[in-house]
Amino acid sequence: MENTFLSAATARVVPKPRFELTSVEPKAYSGLMLMHKQLSQSGLSLTHWDLINVRTSQLNGCSYCLMTHTQEALAHGETEQRLHALAAWQETSYFTAAERAILAFTEEVTLIARHHVSDAVYGEAVALLGESYLAQVLLAVVAMNAWNRLGIAQRKVPA
Repeated sequence: MENTFLSAATARVVPKPRFELTSVEPKAYSGLMLMHKQLSQSGLSLTHWDLINVRTSQLNGCSYCLMTHTQEALAHGETEQRLHALAAWQETSYFTAAERAILAFTEEVTLIARHHVSDAVYGEAVALLGESYLAQVLLAVVAMNAWNRLGIAQRKVPA
């Protein structure tokens, strides 16, 4: 006899998507795409942008964005080793000083309600990156947080 409890416990649960923003509110979606376009034309490196997108998606728990941006990062030349270690970046030597500053800043902006952005994290980031580049990093973090929240609220699921 089949164990129905075990079958139910191991069955894949796929949340039902809610609505598609592009259909329901196309002008708002267009506004977010303008920010994305501006970032793509800025001096922000693809490596840094990929790290921001994947780390932000890890912190927010957006599976759709996490899968999408991990695949993009790999296509842009990011290594599996660094992506596997990204959640514990503080514990590895895989990331440069600039990347570490970006990741620390990304975490503090994403988890801003905890203690805002500390002077230490901001100071390290601005010293290594400069104000202009840090502004681009900030916009990328804010944009990814917006995309994560939209993905989670809409229950977008990876293919």
